[in-house]
Amino acid sequence: MTDWQTIQVDRRGGVEWVTMNRPDHLNALNDAMVEELSAYFGALATNRDVRIVVLKGAGRAFCAGLDLQGGGREGWDTIDRLRHQRSIAEIVLRMRYAPQPIVSLVHGPACGGGFAMALASDIRIAGQSARMNAAFVRIGLSACDIGVSYFLPRLVGASLAAELMLTGDFIHADRALSVGLVSRVVPDDQMAAAAEPLIDQMLTTAPLGLRLTKECLRMSLDAPSLEAAIAMEDRNQILAATSPDFGEGIAAFFEKRRPDYTRKTA
Repeated sequence: MTDWQTIQVDRRGGVEWVTMNRPDHLNALNDAMVEELSAYFGALATNRDVRIVVLKGAGRAFCAGLDLQGGGREGWDTIDRLRHQRSIAEIVLRMRYAPQPIVSLVHGPACGGGFAMALASDIRIAGQSARMNAAFVRIGLSACDIGVSYFLPRLVGASLAAELMLTGDFIHADRALSVGLVSRVVPDDQMAAAAEPLIDQMLTTAPLGLRLTKECLRMSLDAPSLEAAIAMEDRNQILAATSPDFGEGIAAFFEKRRPDYTRKTA
């Protein structure tokens, strides 16, 4: 699917810059955007050309959450509502299962579903205007939605997660940095520039090694024991060591040059 209506996808080499593109609505998630984001992240699983994804929002916001003015749901029964709920949740599931690292550039409001997508990303860079919250609890719903109850306590700890989720309070950029929710805070107009060195460093890694690292990090979050995590690490290292990329990586190390993983090595 390439004829996007609510997102914009810009390929730059092995990196795709994905922009949620409903700036007049603060990039709120309507049905079309839910469908397109789900389709985009789902297709990454079999895409070997895209190595890294950068997710951002157009205009004044990252994503203000669900578009509450969407309408058209008056006749829905419980099954209809559950189906729609799951279609939104599928976005973050597909983000996590995508083999490519996802970098989110968060500025302005990142509320509700926007907060969930930021949390589901692998790296979060915040603009100084960023403010994030579990908005669901402020409109008569539970704050436990779209994976927030899973991601947030793992990122900031149970106590702060409870504070943010039970109150729906905003966490702003500086506090988000101090508690490790984001990796850095920069002026809004410098977010892309701040991401570039990270992207460049990831592009120097072997394609298989980068994918296996994301997978192992994800699985280690829920590993039942140290032994289980090490078993996954051992498996990954053997897989990577049998790839031609390992030989190129070793050669580049000793020759003090940037690896070229398109080269064929013996």
